[in-house]
Amino acid sequence: MNGQDIRNKKVSILGAARSGLAAAKLLKSQGAQIFVSDRETEEKLKSQIPTLRSAQIAYEAGGHSDRVYDCSLMVISPGVPSNAPVVVEAQKRGIDVVSELELASWFCKAPILAVTGSNGKTTTTTLLGRIFEHAKKKCVVAGNIGSAFSNFVLDLDQTSVAIVEVSSFQLDHIQSFHPETAVILNITPDHLDRYGKSFENYIASKCRVFQNQTKKDSLIYSFDDPVTSLEVRKHASQHVRALPFSAKTKLDEGAYVEKGRVMISESGKVEEIIGVKDIAIKGLHNLYNSMAAALAARVMGMPAEPIHETLKTFEGVEHRLEFVRQLNGVKYVNDSKATNVDSVWYALQSFDEPLIVLMGGRDKGNDYSRLNDLVRQHVKAIIAIGESADKVFEAFRNITKVERAESMEVAVRKAAEMAVRGEVVLLSPACTSFDWFDNFEHRGRVFKEIVRKL
Repeated sequence: MNGQDIRNKKVSILGAARSGLAAAKLLKSQGAQIFVSDRETEEKLKSQIPTLRSAQIAYEAGGHSDRVYDCSLMVISPGVPSNAPVVVEAQKRGIDVVSELELASWFCKAPILAVTGSNGKTTTTTLLGRIFEHAKKKCVVAGNIGSAFSNFVLDLDQTSVAIVEVSSFQLDHIQSFHPETAVILNITPDHLDRYGKSFENYIASKCRVFQNQTKKDSLIYSFDDPVTSLEVRKHASQHVRALPFSAKTKLDEGAYVEKGRVMISESGKVEEIIGVKDIAIKGLHNLYNSMAAALAARVMGMPAEPIHETLKTFEGVEHRLEFVRQLNGVKYVNDSKATNVDSVWYALQSFDEPLIVLMGGRDKGNDYSRLNDLVRQHVKAIIAIGESADKVFEAFRNITKVERAESMEVAVRKAAEMAVRGEVVLLSPACTSFDWFDNFEHRGRVFKEIVRKL
């Protein structure tokens, strides 16, 4: 199925959150017959229901009835697992199941620049949006970054660019999704609870971003990340123009660092972009994000000047190593977006000061041992929070001081009592937020509100 076939077709949408609502409104505008189904109660969906009613879209709450199968297409939100009984049953019945990302792409006339990876997606996607805006190129920034792709596709034409952050969950149910330029920042263990505890399944999901690309398209990837580099060599380099970026190796083609400068070599032309020390967002992980954004923007035709100026002035995104305040000589930093171990691994390397780290939440099968050496070097104490507090406590109790806290407020106050001048209190959970909070943004906002009241 595609966008031209959708009129008068019956479509069921699983999930009434941001992407589900956006998909419903898009399909309604194209003449489809929509039914939205969510397992949450009407009470929990009270902010979404007025939108559905005003758009005259049929819906159900509190579970999925048989009516959900009365369709030829099912669109699922990222929060719905592929192995959910309702999805499995739909596929058994021969119903076409696609993600909201796939659906939106059917209606997109603009070239798509897709960014994926276990870490750094939001920073890189935001950077790209700022570069294109600085160059006065019409673009939208959407997807996993917060605003569903379906909200914007009808506003785009061939002269604009869709910059889309894509998660593995969104890629699980693509069919024809085809980015002109795709970026894979890195692939490290994450969301293994959704992939049968299999890292290989998760890798395969990430690599779907290039499955429909051709020699006319570009794939930007990390040369220094062993998993990503291997997968690109094995599965993409024969049918896609693959361009690497590296902070360690000089490359014939791609982005690299030479004598403290970020360089891009493309089609025989070598160009200096910016000095590493001039990049506003610090840390090795942000150097990689900056190189990926610079290379992707250059491939999409952006001149060096807006790339340079954006990297020089961009100060980062909310909830990612976000400075909140300094009180009594102690800095408070919100890294709520660190929802996996690898994100925390980068975060711990970003500070020279002793750290008191708030860690925990809903665990995804985390192996915390990767952090042991960095905890020994940088962490004065850990405050274990959320559902995984006991697991965090057991993982680090023989390495550093660990205390449990039964709420975010208690955790912040404990950290404040421990911290002395010259130290940093860092919220970097390594887990999802769905035990205590609606999402990582909610968790970060609550942390910041508590810190500001200290």
